[in-house]
Amino acid sequence: MSFQNTLAFAQQLDAQDELKAYRDEFIFPQHNNKNVIYFTGNSLGLQPKRAKKYVEDVMNDWANLAVEGHFYAEKPWWDYQERFAEPLSKIVGAKPSEVTVMNTLTVNLHLLMVSFYRPTKTRYKIICEEKAFPSDQYMFQSQVQHHGYDVNDAIVEIKRREGEHNIRLEDIIAKINEVGDELALVLIGGVNYYTGQVFDMKSITEAGHKVGANVGFDLAHAAGNIKLDLHNWNVDFAAWCSYKYMNSGPGNASGCFVHEKHHQANLPRFAGWWGHNKERRFKMEPDFDPVHGADGWQVSNLPILSLAPYLASAEMFAEVGMDKLIKKRDQITSYLEFILHEIDAEIAGTEFEIITPSNSEERACQLSVFLHGQGRNLFDYLMKNGVITDWREPNVIRLAPVPMYCSFEDMYNFGQILKEGIYSLK
Repeated sequence: MSFQNTLAFAQQLDAQDELKAYRDEFIFPQHNNKNVIYFTGNSLGLQPKRAKKYVEDVMNDWANLAVEGHFYAEKPWWDYQERFAEPLSKIVGAKPSEVTVMNTLTVNLHLLMVSFYRPTKTRYKIICEEKAFPSDQYMFQSQVQHHGYDVNDAIVEIKRREGEHNIRLEDIIAKINEVGDELALVLIGGVNYYTGQVFDMKSITEAGHKVGANVGFDLAHAAGNIKLDLHNWNVDFAAWCSYKYMNSGPGNASGCFVHEKHHQANLPRFAGWWGHNKERRFKMEPDFDPVHGADGWQVSNLPILSLAPYLASAEMFAEVGMDKLIKKRDQITSYLEFILHEIDAEIAGTEFEIITPSNSEERACQLSVFLHGQGRNLFDYLMKNGVITDWREPNVIRLAPVPMYCSFEDMYNFGQILKEGIYSLK
């Protein structure tokens, strides 16, 4: 499609948008009595209007039924999490038995590493990407230290080539092959939080398995954002947070994937009673008998009040479907990229650089923009003028045009504010 940097063209794209009605399903912060331009769904998604009702339903059941809500609520708390199996399996490309919800993201990655990071004297190394999200880095460090290994030896980072912003697939594969028999685990973010680069998880998984390692992914920036096919890619495990692209609320519950090939295996795990055989859970038996499937990795009674808004959002995703979301994602991200290039060409001197891959197969709905001009002052200007984005050192703003609620008119208006900001700060 040939884009135009005009309000009329942006409004035409919005009129043709088959997801346009979903914008009204969300609550936007206000700036001068207008909706903000919201680019931080990659940090915290907007609140779905229907989430409040789902929470109120739980509150009402708690008030009217008290403990009996576990069994007699309209959505009984006893099996509340099972309602996620079908919609989440479609979002991440899994079988319903392979997904569950529990805890929070880093907690779940730690718990999954109990099962999938089983270092030996000769096979103990972990491969991750350079500049992984800090929580992942801390997790890797504490895990290898817990097992008695030297962090500098056991953790292998795949680095970007000199002068490049993104990691090449061939370098990932080469590093996996180089570490070879010493490699216990590959654990990479499906989408790099800083650059927005999407990794080829299928090829990475195949390479890891070829040298005898387990392969998992942190899908914090991937779930609800990109097309995933975890089962068919043969990924061993994965976890994701729900509060970014899936709009479940701040710090909310995490989703987990465990491939069905591991369901029958006698894998070590940190057990808890909610992962015990559901039919016998209240018999209070002394020996752990795990639920078949990913639910067998659950530990504690689930936080139903937290799950309620997540369920509201998961059901919205089921209504829309990932194919429609990705179709709009690609179009609106490309339009934003076009707007940025138009503004940069209009203003003398190089003001900014998009460091996210231009290939649509290697990116999702985030463009990371390295500011060569005004830097932090420009970010502050945007925030003061109704554009909610975020800042990452040393000089990057991340823009995530989430297809569920961002509009093409938002992209045009952002471009105008950006241009005004650059001129005003010169």
